Amino acid sequence: MYKLVIKGGIPLSGTIKSAGSKNSSLPILFASILADSPLTLKNTPYLSDVSTTLRLLMDMGAEFVLESDGSVCVDSSKLNNLSADYELVKTMRASILSLGPMLAKYGEAKISLPGGCAIGTRPVNLHLKALEELGATIMVKNGYIYAESDNLVGATIDFDQVSVTATENIVMAATLAKGTTIINNAAQEPEITDLINCLKLMGANISGTGTSTLTIEGVETLSGATYTVCPDRIEVGTYLVAAAITGGSITIKNCDPKDLRVVLDKLTDSGANIVTEGDTISLSMDGKRPTSVNIKTSAYPNFPTDMQAQFTALNAIADSSSTVTETIFENRFMHIPELLRMGADLTLEGNTVVCRGVKSLTGANLMATDLRASASLVLAGLAAKGTTTIDRVYHLDRGYETIEEKLKSLGAQIERVQD
Repeated sequence: MYKLVIKGGIPLSGTIKSAGSKNSSLPILFASILADSPLTLKNTPYLSDVSTTLRLLMDMGAEFVLESDGSVCVDSSKLNNLSADYELVKTMRASILSLGPMLAKYGEAKISLPGGCAIGTRPVNLHLKALEELGATIMVKNGYIYAESDNLVGATIDFDQVSVTATENIVMAATLAKGTTIINNAAQEPEITDLINCLKLMGANISGTGTSTLTIEGVETLSGATYTVCPDRIEVGTYLVAAAITGGSITIKNCDPKDLRVVLDKLTDSGANIVTEGDTISLSMDGKRPTSVNIKTSAYPNFPTDMQAQFTALNAIADSSSTVTETIFENRFMHIPELLRMGADLTLEGNTVVCRGVKSLTGANLMATDLRASASLVLAGLAAKGTTTIDRVYHLDRGYETIEEKLKSLGAQIERVQD
């Protein structure tokens, strides 16, 4: 098992390029199940979750080729195993996204109930109820979802709550359903727009992109295509906070500033000087200590839950006090005890953390618990005095491509070592 060793206190400085979006790549890879010919994805990040998705598709009978330019060509047109088994599914909740495409294309699916980060309940009932409304018969037994349907038929789906993965699953299933499907209270994240744009390139008929109401006219077949995955806005946001928390400056290329508007506004409130131009974001703190900012997570276009832990770390060393309120996941504060070990003054009150900024943190031995919590500990370690060691960094590899190499290029003293 690997760990990261960080010698903190160094302001980050330099230029990096963002990776492709993890949260776009996974659903689009599963969308390849719908196609009658190969799908080629460009700008796919090199992450363990992407590798797990490809292994899962291979286990179902798909084939893939890694091209010399880094793109991935996936042929999922002739699956012979309509089952997603526990051994792979347990590591990644996004595997539930194979359910809708398999049901739509082949009329049956067997999916293990998903695992992944232990950040709270992410129920699949929204997926199952919506698929039943499209005409599927579903049974949950012995930890597996069994689904079948002779033909999915379009329907009006009213989600009780906003769910990114449920929206993605039903959009994919509806592309091959007979008739019209309307999804109300759909999630509006940029990654859903990315998935829809790819599906439309494959021949799907979808309108309402970027809104809370999506209309899908079912088609007979979908074909493969070549598609470029959008930049990873959460990775970009994380590196911007890394520069802010260390009092440094950074330029990130190949990103989309409009998808980060709320995050950029909060960084500006913290004292950062931010300039955006085309697909580039530049941030400078000019050596200043950040100012605390109040955060409340909510569905897009509001503040993303995937940036909550990073801003909690920023607030831990910021001037003045602030609150961070989590409304999406009930168990997404597992980084708090680790930050306390570094000398942070944080108090958890229900779904809110009261942050009283201290002038500096002290390096400590830490344990990563989930993907974004891991990122927050890295950020805290970069800002802390002394050496920080973070165990179980495999969580980071699920969502950050070569994180230590990018941080090294910005001047950080960080090494990956094996126990």
